Amino acid sequence: MIISTLIARVRAYMRYRASVRALSSLSERELADIGLTRGDIDSISRESAFA
Repeated sequence: MIISTLIARVRAYMRYRASVRALSSLSERELADIGLTRGDIDSISRESAFA
């Protein structure tokens, strides 16, 4: 039980980091096209990974 919870958290963190990396690689214009700013990257990534 504890191990499966730990694995789930590690996977969620990996999804979070992948999302941050992908969004951070976009230009300001590309971010604006999808309705985001640089300041939104962390919160959007957290919401998608840990939801």
